[in-house]
Amino acid sequence: MTVQHLDRDIVIVGAGFAGVYQLHKLRAQGFSVVLLEAGSGLGGIWHWNCYPGARVDSHVPVYEFSDPDLWRDWYWDERFPDWRALRRYFAYLDQKWDLSRDIRFDTRVTGATWDEMSATWEVATATGDALRCRFMVVCTGFASKPHIPDFQGLSEFRGISTHTARWPQEGIDMTDLRVGIIGTGASGVQVTQEAAKIAASVTVFQRTPIMALAMQQRPLTREQQDAAKADYPALFQRRTETFAGFDIVRNDHGAFEVDDDERHAGFERMWQAGGFTFWAGNYSDIMIDETANRTAYDFWRGKVHERVHDPAVAEILAPSEPPHPFGVKRPSLEQTYYDAFNQANIVVIDLQAAPIERITPAGVRTTATNYEFDLIVLATGFDAVTGGLTSIDFAGSGGRRLKDSWADGVHTHLGLASAGFPNLIYLYGPQSPSGFCNGPTCAEVQGGWVVQLLTDLRDRGVIRIEATREAEQAWGEQVTMISQMTLFPKADSWYMGANIPGKKRELLNYPGGIPLYAEQCRNSAANDYSGFDLSCAPATPSGDSDRDRSESRLADASTPRASHLHPRPERP
Repeated sequence: MTVQHLDRDIVIVGAGFAGVYQLHKLRAQGFSVVLLEAGSGLGGIWHWNCYPGARVDSHVPVYEFSDPDLWRDWYWDERFPDWRALRRYFAYLDQKWDLSRDIRFDTRVTGATWDEMSATWEVATATGDALRCRFMVVCTGFASKPHIPDFQGLSEFRGISTHTARWPQEGIDMTDLRVGIIGTGASGVQVTQEAAKIAASVTVFQRTPIMALAMQQRPLTREQQDAAKADYPALFQRRTETFAGFDIVRNDHGAFEVDDDERHAGFERMWQAGGFTFWAGNYSDIMIDETANRTAYDFWRGKVHERVHDPAVAEILAPSEPPHPFGVKRPSLEQTYYDAFNQANIVVIDLQAAPIERITPAGVRTTATNYEFDLIVLATGFDAVTGGLTSIDFAGSGGRRLKDSWADGVHTHLGLASAGFPNLIYLYGPQSPSGFCNGPTCAEVQGGWVVQLLTDLRDRGVIRIEATREAEQAWGEQVTMISQMTLFPKADSWYMGANIPGKKRELLNYPGGIPLYAEQCRNSAANDYSGFDLSCAPATPSGDSDRDRSESRLADASTPRASHLHPRPERP
């Protein structure tokens, strides 16, 4: 059997926070690595999401890497940076870490096929290139596959229509346009705020009210940041010790362990702190007890009604009876969203009362009336958490497809790997903290463990690792058990996969928090990577001679350092 050449030890997919961290750290360990990115630039979601108002919902400096060589000379302009600032940050990362020399941009991975005999993956791209590697590390994130509902007539619309995640890089000037916005998640909120300032009219189509929280945005000066940087090491350590990877510590008290006045005062302090504090730092039982949760919802509703002048509009945006418990859908952060509905140029349409029938050449028709638009914005979310992975045609052992393997629900061990798909590791994916976690924190906590794993395997001469089905079952049972202790299953959210027709309804993120998750990863490593099968040689057909078996191995499978499997190839 001819020994097959490895193009790289490791192929990484995706150039967001997780992907560039892997590239930087794995190169430092001596691996030959290439990163494949579908977009034309770094940033992941911050390359694709350039719609008006797009900005991060995690505050800085939490939303950046903890490397002092990076933050020492880096400064932000705002507490919650916009997409332009995040692109500047990734350009800074590129400068400091020299990333682009090992990245192939405009290269979408379409599939990958596992070769059992050589224990390698053959990776296919839309450009027709093929690469062979020992390991794949897939960092497509939880929001890389936009969801566009099957609206009848969408292709016949004569104006401009676009999903927020595929906003044209050159932009769209909404000045004096008639704008229809379908969806009220994070991107819908942000586009609405910007369109309301300049559009001739804005029509917001709302299926479920968004429980948006006050961002409490503010500018940041260099002097403020210099003064704060002495605490940065402690801050970055704290974020690894909190449930969601922020520096927000959850209240130890239950909502009813204090009297009404103190509880209201506590809510007010959290609200004024802004960002996710009212969500991630609330009373300890808000996300597990529906009665306690209702107190948070009522406080939030009161805040909305204080700002929206028309009681009928306020009731649509923040109804008397909650559509679901507070916080079981990811809250969006807003600055002027609710105030915008006091303007004459904006209306909200309740799709529960009048659903959309079709898109017409002129606009949108609901069961109640027709609307004419120049621009239709599809703020309709994503096939979240799993969509980025299942959109790649992974063919594992025996040709089994990942998409088929997950058709009846997700199966993973540690939210990192799946049985039947050796040497395939995914970050920020299903049954990991992902959608519950601050991105850079997860990139370092989960990603650091993966770097340790791959380095350990190389140093021990292990060339094949695969999650066991028993470990998958146990991990799935843990995710289900913890989720049933919470209120998350009470909403049809993307957390539950419920926004995609035909997708199994299940909690797609690990609900135990970063500290518990990291502890279980460490325990696996300490116990010889329990839950995984390890192998130091590729499979060989039965009856092969010793010579055949020897030749079927890659050039030096016995050599501890995977980077010595072949000469380092030229830069892509």
